Order: sequence, then structure tokens, then C-alpha cells
Amino acid sequence: MTYRKFKADYLFTGEKLAEPDSVLITTTDGSVQDILPAAEAGEDIDYYPGLLSPGFVNCHCHLELSHLRGVIPERTGLVDFLSTVIRHRGQAAEASLVRAAIADAEQEMLENGIVAVGDICNTADTLEQKRKGRLRYYNFVETIGFVEQAAAMRFEQSMAICQEFGGNSAIVPHAPYSVSPALFRLIAAQGEGRVLTMHSQESEEENVFFLTGRGDFLRLYELLGLDVSFFKGTGKRSLESCLGYFRPEQAMILVHNVATREEDLQAAKGRELYFCLCPNANLYIGGQLPDVDGLVRHGCRLVIGTDSLASNRGLSILDELKTLQGAFAWLDTPTLLRWATSNGAKALGLDGELGSFAPGRKPGVVQLSGLEGGRLAAGTGVKRLM
Repeated sequence: MTYRKFKADYLFTGEKLAEPDSVLITTTDGSVQDILPAAEAGEDIDYYPGLLSPGFVNCHCHLELSHLRGVIPERTGLVDFLSTVIRHRGQAAEASLVRAAIADAEQEMLENGIVAVGDICNTADTLEQKRKGRLRYYNFVETIGFVEQAAAMRFEQSMAICQEFGGNSAIVPHAPYSVSPALFRLIAAQGEGRVLTMHSQESEEENVFFLTGRGDFLRLYELLGLDVSFFKGTGKRSLESCLGYFRPEQAMILVHNVATREEDLQAAKGRELYFCLCPNANLYIGGQLPDVDGLVRHGCRLVIGTDSLASNRGLSILDELKTLQGAFAWLDTPTLLRWATSNGAKALGLDGELGSFAPGRKPGVVQLSGLEGGRLAAGTGVKRLM
């Protein structure tokens, strides 16, 4: 059997930095064999300046929105952002342009060292590209419907799309403010044994709406032509208002978490939750970042996403990590890389194959160059080696 041997200034295993002078050994098809001291690894060792890591896992993306790159204005706030996206989605785009944008976006992720994606799907527009097998996908088929009477119809529509995607897919709620109790119950019933996801507390206005039934979200429903006068609020913040629909052991990725606070984390205690950070999208839409200090202090399991090209300038996990380390200087590089590799693989249920340099796994190998003192810098770049 032929092997490849990788050595760098730093070798990140998916969990921690390996001992200095360690060598990663794989087969030519990328299956990890071992990590050994250089003195025991033999000859033909390839040296790469910088840091080597398992491939990145993007836990939140909207690949089907890739044709909206540069279309949506920045920092409009969530309600105006959503209304603009909905308006553009209602306008028929040329199918060939949509397909080309999806292919280009996938290529961008490949070149940025991403090996797996948790992708939000409202349509089957991405299915043709995904069938090429260039990246691993978990397809989150999103369903929306705040009016109770439409729940069964909305669920059936999403089920039809989910069946097109086949395995590694699940029907998921869009967000607490866009899913009715009846629809939540249908989603929860089919979600057992599958990973689910949900946009959560992307704006404080989401909490205001659930606490009081009022606030800026009423403007969104007005723009959509929906009468939500029946909703008077729950008296609770949004996360607590919807978690009760799911069993505590239900695996779920909560995305954005910009307005997640101490009381929300207390309500979520004991649940099988991952908190996905998409900092560049948060800055693009509302100019705010999540309380990462609080999430870490509470021991939350954190993962990384890029969101969509409608809300981000690119699809690069490395750029997301740079933003986080720039805003929270106490975050060290191994912690950030853990969120982007092994944590992400665990969240998507792919940790038996991806996320770490454990023997038998094929996580890909990426090189980070241009670090400064072991930290990410403006000039830090990423290259996919395998």
C-alpha cells in the first residue's frame, strides 16, 4: 500500500495540537493511518509551512441562494433582509443562472477547505449539483408556516422535497416566528433519530415578538400579507417558547444565536443542542455578533457556518474563524479549529468519517499558511491538500 506523509509547523488533530514534529500518515485516497513522531515515520515526508487540519465542516449554508450574491444590501436589520430575500425568491430567476451560481458556490467551498455542509433547502434546486458527490451534504429541508390551518399542507410540500433528496435529509423548522404549533409537532414527530436545525434568536425583535406579540416582526407579517392578530405572545423568549415541542435528546443545531442570553441557555440546559456561529452573516445583516463569551462560559457545543451568499461576501470557514478571533481575542486557534472540524462533524452525525485525524477516517487535509505566532492573521490562507 502507498502512503502519504504530511508534516507542518503545527498539526491539529481535530481535537488538539499534536506534539511538535508529528507526522500525519494517510493512504493515497486520504484514509488516516496514524500520527507518529517524525523519527518513526520513515522517509518521503512532505513538509508544508503553517498548520495542517482536517477539512472544515460548514454546519449552515443556503446553497440555493447563491445567485443572490451581492444583491441584498448590508446592515438593513433582519426584518428588511428577510422581506428582500422573499421578494427576490418570488421573482423567477433563469434556471441556468441559478444552477451556475450553485456550482460556483460549491467550488468556492471546495477551494476553501470545506468537506461537508449542512445545507438549508426550500427547493430541490441544488440536487443536481449535489449528486456529483464532490462534498458531503446533510440536507435540511426547511418548512415555513405560522398559520395553524396550513400546517398539514406545508409539511406535505416539504416531505415531497425531502424524498427527492433521500438519505441524510430531514424536515426542519425555519425559525420559531415562522412555524405554527401544529407544524412544530409534525416536524418533531419525523425528526426522531435525525439531526434537525433551526434559525434561532437572530435578532432581539424575535424575543420581543414572543414575549409580547408585538414589535418589528409585525411589519414582516404585514409585508407578507399575513394576519397574525391571533398571536398575543407566549410570555417567554423565543427559544423557550419552542423547545418544548422536541424531546430533550433530539439533536438540533441552533443557528445565529445573536440574541441568545443567560436565561435562554438555562432553558436549553440538558438538551442535545449545538450552537452554530455565522459571524460574517450576522455582521452583514445586523452588524452584531453573538455573545460568544456567554456561550463558551456555559459549555455550549459550538460549530461554524457561512450562511448564504445572500448574506455573506463568501463561503469560507476560515474567514468566519478570523472574524471570531478578531472580535474575541481570547479565543485560541485550536479552539476555533475544533468548532470548525470535529464539533461540526459530530453535529451533522458525520464524525465516524470526518472531522478528525483518527485512524480509518477520511476527513480531508487542509493547510493554513501565514499564521502569526500560531494565530490567524489577515493574510492567513487556506489550501486543500486532500
